[in-house]
Amino acid sequence: MVKSLERVKNFFKDLWKWRNNCIMILPGVGWYIIFAYIPIYGLTLAFKAYRANLGIFRSPWVGLENYVYVFRDPAFLESIWRTLFINFGRLLFQFPYPIILALLLNELRINRFKKAMQTVLTFPHFLSWVIVASIMINVLGSQGLVNSLIKIFGGEAVNFLGSTKLFVPLLYITENWKSGGWTMIIYLAAISGIDTEQYESAEIDGATRLQIMRHITLPGIKNTIVVLFILAVGNIMVQGFDQVFNLSNPATAKVAEILDMYIYRITFKTAADFSFSTAVSLFRSVINFVLLLSADRITKWLGSEGLFS
Repeated sequence: MVKSLERVKNFFKDLWKWRNNCIMILPGVGWYIIFAYIPIYGLTLAFKAYRANLGIFRSPWVGLENYVYVFRDPAFLESIWRTLFINFGRLLFQFPYPIILALLLNELRINRFKKAMQTVLTFPHFLSWVIVASIMINVLGSQGLVNSLIKIFGGEAVNFLGSTKLFVPLLYITENWKSGGWTMIIYLAAISGIDTEQYESAEIDGATRLQIMRHITLPGIKNTIVVLFILAVGNIMVQGFDQVFNLSNPATAKVAEILDMYIYRITFKTAADFSFSTAVSLFRSVINFVLLLSADRITKWLGSEGLFS
């Protein structure tokens, strides 16, 4: 009892000692409490039959009934498979892209050209997906630049944006163009932290640029790669809604309905069922959590540092 009182006393002493710091972080803490923690109660909708006239608090509990309906819906299962297929493809075709960009840009020796290239590669990140979709329509649409050139040379127009076969590759290409340069900055920052003496020693020993890249640069950014990979795996079920929403159209709806698009459809395009959509969202979050922990454990098993102890 005496030790507990002593700990409380010391806690308030430290709180008073660092009062200025505590005051500075209060707005941030308040924001998280109001907009991140209090809304967590809304997840109870997944286990209720929501009635607008009763509100969240007074709506009746139905237990797991919403999940019974969820798993009976073939469209839900199809959207899970499509989400996993597209987003695991992102790990294969998108995740290595900024690493390659960073390695190549790091090899440039003309600083002015290097800075210009970095600006060109990072600029698309600041464009919204609405703007990117408009660019794609003007470039790949039926009356767009590419099809106009095809017609000039006597060919037939290609329905790039309405093709179910080209839709997924288009997602990867546009995401790489838009976000690859921005993620590249993280790897460039990690590369800048590598001891330059290692490069000097390697050059003295006659190592080629490729050997330096393989044996010094890549191992030097290994921990950064692992952390970003774990975070990417932990977001498998939530990646790409803005992109898919803006690039999809009725012709590609069949291959574009990922889980987030499914939630959007059942919430806003049909008779709104907030309990049903909350149940799907909660299930999605649980899957992401499991994937995050699994990726962390696998990287530790392979000998790398993970995010969690």
